[in-house]
Amino acid sequence: MVVAIGKAKAVTAGMVKPGAVVIDVGINRVGDKLVGDVDYDEVSKIASATTPVPGGVGPLTIAMLMKNTIKSARIKSGLTALVG
Repeated sequence: MVVAIGKAKAVTAGMVKPGAVVIDVGINRVGDKLVGDVDYDEVSKIASATTPVPGGVGPLTIAMLMKNTIKSARIKSGLTALVG
């Protein structure tokens, strides 16, 4: 299950099948804390794996953005042989 709702802790344990893999893509500020769209504390008791917020998919997102930025710069400069 991939969750990107845009509402803090919107997905609760009752919405998740036991053993599911839950990928929380959302990020919300609640007071002085960052939380995801999944109620991590409750869902992690049921799911076989759950990504945390912060620190879950964020680093991967940044890495892929950087990869695509470099690829775009190579294409724009005519270095298409190095695009991969």
